[in-house]
Formats: sequence, structure tokens, C-alpha cells
Amino acid sequence: MPKNPPESMQHHLRQRLNAHAAERWPQLARIHVRFRTGFAYLDGELKDGERVPLCRLRFTGVLHTWGFALYQVGNDSYRNGILPSGLPAGSAEEALDCAGDLYLKPHAPGGSGPARVPAGLVLLVGPPASGKTSFVRALIACGQIDEDAVVSSDEIRAELFGTSPTDADSDADPDVADARIFEERDRRLVARLAAGNTAVAESTNVTPQARARLIAIARRFNAPVTMLRFPPDLGVLLQQHAERDRTDITAADVRAYAAVMARHAGTDQLHAEGAHAVHDVPGRHQGVTPAEAAAHFSFT
Repeated sequence: MPKNPPESMQHHLRQRLNAHAAERWPQLARIHVRFRTGFAYLDGELKDGERVPLCRLRFTGVLHTWGFALYQVGNDSYRNGILPSGLPAGSAEEALDCAGDLYLKPHAPGGSGPARVPAGLVLLVGPPASGKTSFVRALIACGQIDEDAVVSSDEIRAELFGTSPTDADSDADPDVADARIFEERDRRLVARLAAGNTAVAESTNVTPQARARLIAIARRFNAPVTMLRFPPDLGVLLQQHAERDRTDITAADVRAYAAVMARHAGTDQLHAEGAHAVHDVPGRHQGVTPAEAAAHFSFT
């Protein structure tokens, strides 16, 4: 059975975490740390006395490196996660901040907490350069979703034909290529939903036709459909597009996608098409980083 760290190390960890919380998380009265079979369980005590489970640390034998698992609200358990550094282990302070970004920051007017996203189909709806990929990476980094949950049309295109449409095999017919990409995308979505797992469809999905195909797949498995909108702010979109330096998508394409979304992807329309829930994802135009945006949601 794994052993707990020595008492002196336990005491030092509690001191470090509470000192860090006092500086970084003033809404906390203190951090509670309990040890069991080589794990340290962190709870945050709010000013009103409420205790919030945050994360679990795994003792690696050294004080400054701990394995990380994020608390899962939906089933009262812990799931191994990846820290923002991209590593599965790091300092206790890194772990606290990652969990704090999810569970301690204000997420909505009135402090109602993060929006719950149930297991099912999650459609990202937004033009190119709207921040979908950065948002997904942030979800993965803090253990909200598994990397395998993301089904990306761009990644499938890269796997089948090259790094981008412009790098694809010049002999490939574009219509045939798109058909193969959609077939493989649908196969991966079906596999996830059939197993009762969350599947995140990472593509533009700004047209009703594109969404209808995906919603039909979800209905085959009675899976709830959550749509996460990335509202287009044209100035921010064009700035982010320029920063990506992609040659397969032009500024004119970005404008066109944004216009289509403005006409055909309003909240009411998405609900009418079959979405069980629709949420807007905040971004740069609101001064919100991808990690902060990810903390607005809780995937169960």
C-alpha cells in the first residue's frame, strides 16, 4: 500500500498551500489537506464555512512534484488530469491554481457557478480563428475532458491528406476528400456516444446543415446535445486569424463564416434545431483567456 509522506512534509505542504491561497485565492479562509494511502486531498474552505473539493495530489517521493487529479462534481470522484504546463505532475501550487480556476472563480452573473455540460454530444459553433482549438486545449489541460473526446475535422484532414487543405494531395478530388473526412468524423463520434462518453465536435458548425448531421447522430443514442457558441467579434477574429498565419483560410473566408454564423446560429435557432443547452464561450474580446473560459464550464 502506498505510504503517506512524512509528518514534516505533510506540515510543510499545508503551510505552502495556505500561504499560496492567501495570496492567490482571497475568497478562501483556508486549504484543508487530508492524507490517505499516498494521496493528499485538497478542499477549499470559503469565507462562509462552505468546503469545496478541489483536487487530489499523488505523492511522488519529493516535496515539489505531485501527481494531479481533478475533482469531478458529477460522480464525486477524482480523475487524473494534465496541468497547464502540459505535464501530469508538478508543484502543489500549480495543481491548486488549476482546480481553483475551475471551482473558485466567479463564472456567471449572480455567482451561479460553472455551467454543467452533461455527457453527450458537444458542438462547438464558431468561425475559424474564434478560439475553439485554444478552448479545447484548455479543457484538456485542466482535466475537464480527455484528449480522445475531441473529434476535429482539421485533425482528421491532416491525418488523411496533409497538414491543411493546401498541403493535401493535389490529385485528390475535394468532394471525395470531404466525404472521407466526414465519414471518419462521424465514425469517431458514433464510437464515443455509443459508449456513453462525451464527444466534442470541433469544427465550424455555423450552418444548419452541418449541425443537422451531427444532431441526427446524437439522437441515435439519445445523447443530449450541448452547443457552445463562440460569438463572432470581427475585429478580434481578424486579429487572431493574422496571428495563426494559416494559408488555407483567408481573411475573406473568416468574414464569410462570421456572417453566416450571425444569420444562422443564434441561440434561439440552435435550441429550435435540437440543442438541449446553448452557452456562449467568452474570449479575448471580453478579456478572458482560454483557461478562464474553460473554467466557466463543468463537464460531467
